[in-house]
Amino acid sequence: MTTKADIYPQVEEERYLALLRAASAIANSDCSNAFDTLTAQLRDVTPFDYLHLVAFDDGAKNPSWQLFEANGKRVEVPREIAVPLEDTPIGRVFESSELFVTDDWNNETQFPKHRSFLAELGITSTCALPLKRGERRLGVLTLGRFYPNAYDEEEVRFLCLVADQIGLAIDAALNFCVSQRIKDQLKLILDLNNQVVSNLEFHEFLQVTSSSVRQVMHCEAAAVMLADADGKRLRIHALDFPESRGIFTEGSLLPIEGTIPGKAFLSRTAIVVNRLDPAEMPPEMYRKAVGEGLNSFCDVPLVIKNRLLGILAVARREENAFGGDEVAFLTQVANQVAIGVENSLAYSEIADLKDRLAQEKLYLEEEIRGEMDFEGIVGQSSALRHVLQLVETVAPSNSTVLLLGETGTGKELIARAIHDRSRRKERTFVKLNCAAIPTGLLESELFGHERGAFTGAISQKLGRLELADQGTLFLDEVGDIPIEIQPKLLRALQEREFERLGSTRTKKVDVRLVAATNRDLEKMIETREFRSDLYYRLNVFPIRIPPLRERPEDIPLLVRYFAQKYGRRMEKQVESVPAAAMKKLSSWHWPGNIRELENFIERSVILTHGSALQVPIGELTNGGKGNQTFAVRDNSERDEILQVLKTARGRVGGADGAAARLGLKRTTLISRMKKLDINPREVS
Repeated sequence: MTTKADIYPQVEEERYLALLRAASAIANSDCSNAFDTLTAQLRDVTPFDYLHLVAFDDGAKNPSWQLFEANGKRVEVPREIAVPLEDTPIGRVFESSELFVTDDWNNETQFPKHRSFLAELGITSTCALPLKRGERRLGVLTLGRFYPNAYDEEEVRFLCLVADQIGLAIDAALNFCVSQRIKDQLKLILDLNNQVVSNLEFHEFLQVTSSSVRQVMHCEAAAVMLADADGKRLRIHALDFPESRGIFTEGSLLPIEGTIPGKAFLSRTAIVVNRLDPAEMPPEMYRKAVGEGLNSFCDVPLVIKNRLLGILAVARREENAFGGDEVAFLTQVANQVAIGVENSLAYSEIADLKDRLAQEKLYLEEEIRGEMDFEGIVGQSSALRHVLQLVETVAPSNSTVLLLGETGTGKELIARAIHDRSRRKERTFVKLNCAAIPTGLLESELFGHERGAFTGAISQKLGRLELADQGTLFLDEVGDIPIEIQPKLLRALQEREFERLGSTRTKKVDVRLVAATNRDLEKMIETREFRSDLYYRLNVFPIRIPPLRERPEDIPLLVRYFAQKYGRRMEKQVESVPAAAMKKLSSWHWPGNIRELENFIERSVILTHGSALQVPIGELTNGGKGNQTFAVRDNSERDEILQVLKTARGRVGGADGAAARLGLKRTTLISRMKKLDINPREVS
């Protein structure tokens, strides 16, 4: 009789060579990629639309693992064919060690449930083959096709050879995985010993422990639960559950009475649940387990020196997952974990005492500290402290910050403080004063240009956006950006991309923006000088920096700081400031804010010849230009407060009141209104 091998000798030879390659690759595959290797190699040996491989441990009736692929996709083993296997061809083949070929399932009367299942997948013909090594049964390999009569006598003969070779290869791979598992378990014990000795930080130790146990035990979840102080509940202190559906959570409490972990805790013995049974489990526990898709649990008590500490718990999605060997190993692990927990608890008590002493010391230092609280930022007033608290809050994020405040209030120092406390502190802080650059050059400064982009562009230039990549860009006086450049800046902020002048190549950047202005951007929007969409993009986290007149208690600190700074620079010993001079300096309104004060103190140091600062008090008068400036400022401030009060319908306090809208404390606004003779009732 003529065979396919006679007709297509080269094709058949290639199939046999592919089979040898497959057997070798599977036998030598790593445990983590064994399934992928098996599927890929089998596809080179024989085509299939359906693959189901079931492996058993030492002839046991429950499968140790399964591989299922249909229509070219790996999927979880459907529950219809997972258990019981007795009602499928797999069970028959495994029990009888004989193959089972079905030419057309549409005509098959046996196994009706399995027939319906295959019909849903569109599989018409299958070949189920036993996997053996000598007399030892290993499992069953089932292949299927979409069309009928796919497996003739010759093809079946070849597949029997495939099953023999694959069986040997799988057995070798399983033996390797078992030895690898034993190595992993020994390594876990050694790692836990090291953790017990070296890692005394309580939460970190528990996190590392739960993660290591889950990975070595190949579980879906692992947790460490410890008894609460009341002795009535167990708290989940560490949970490693990457695919959690959020039902079991770290920090949650379980009652000891009436729960499976509680039973293990009270009995001091390991409790194993290999299949969910609502009749034997508390309703709440059953509901949570079903919700998370977990079907097997093992809870082992943590005991040391006859002292009960808690529970080491592991869980898997498949049923019948925990055998005696694994429970014995987990008991060893639990003994090591108990030692580590006791050490960590003792260390935590000592660390808590040290932290408390450190906090008390820090509090005392806060009380007596007199000069610089932030790098280069001097003062202790409540207004400044509020600003610095906002800086601490927003700095770790990547959000855009808008600094609002008059000229000379120290907006650049605040911007630098935000950068220095951010995750970008190791990268560049780039600043650009938009008011100091001519309108025609600002776009080039921001985005850069190519050679020849415009007259005078004799070389390529990187813009500030590129220089600040991975760092922080500080745009000072952002209100002075021309309206025609604002759309390009908005795109760069939103899309994180732009083009240099004269280039069509799009550049990608990752920049954290801090912007600052002393102008009223909302009024500029009304007059169409500033785009509203750019304003909303900048105004993510606004921080209003108070003028110096709102923080007069900081003036003495600033005076001493600047006197020392310029004294060292001019090599003069300035040791004191006359009380009368300090009183006058503290009461002056400083329209130019800190910058004006700094320049004034520098001038004072120049005039100083002894150890006492010689302050030209005569320059601080209420007449002349100073008074005019003050009057103009008062009128402007009065108009602003009246306008906001009208918007707030005369309300000063509250979340939508005038004080909140102006970014002021209610008491500060009331004080200003009294000074400017404003009655909110008349406004409403």
